[in-house]
Amino acid sequence: MEILYEDNDILAINKPAGLVVHPVPQLAGYGTGPDGKSVSEWFVNKYPEAKDVGEKMGEVERPGIVHRIDRETSGILLLAKTKEGHKVLKEQFQNREIEKVYHLFVYGNITENYGTIKLPITRSKKDFRKRTARPAFAQGFGAAKEARTDFAVLKRTEDKSATLVEAKPRTGRTHQIRVHFQAIHHAILGDKLYAPKKPQLLDFERLALHARQIKFRDVSGVEHTVSAKYPKDFQKAIDMLH
Repeated sequence: MEILYEDNDILAINKPAGLVVHPVPQLAGYGTGPDGKSVSEWFVNKYPEAKDVGEKMGEVERPGIVHRIDRETSGILLLAKTKEGHKVLKEQFQNREIEKVYHLFVYGNITENYGTIKLPITRSKKDFRKRTARPAFAQGFGAAKEARTDFAVLKRTEDKSATLVEAKPRTGRTHQIRVHFQAIHHAILGDKLYAPKKPQLLDFERLALHARQIKFRDVSGVEHTVSAKYPKDFQKAIDMLH
């Protein structure tokens, strides 16, 4: 596991795609790494003194976990090594003070260079695994939560079949970036949940989403900006755009 930042309380890693953040009992063995571990299992093995840091989710122990990124998403994940580190990071996430930057490839040509997607997100009525983004006046099921994603186009393929985008989620909803771009008819490449019938492009065999950068404060209040290099499949796709 590549460590991007570390102090006495906080750790930032570059999570590989395909690795779950913490074990999911009903999906035993699903999405674990080559050694059968999740991020939280790797974390407690490396930092056994931090095994009691974090909060349970149901019956699942989640040592060090403060936030999550999807199994197929690569990139930066913050972890807490101490209870003070967990408290400080959790407060920043709750207050929306942590700035996250994602890079992603989407289907089609996004014509505008900059934009904001402001669509509330609610759980899908048709599939419990999915979320739905829709205008505030057409909710239907469950309490929709406000959600905002700012984005900028970085590059486009010559044939306009795909667009490389930088996205900054201003809220932290489940599947937010995936749902928002699907809602504007530009689903993320390789998204088997939200775009199962779309063709494979740029050789992506997984969700083309990478957590590129994060800005946070440590327990002393000092601000840090950490970046994660692209994995091989992502860099290969970028090189194909030239």
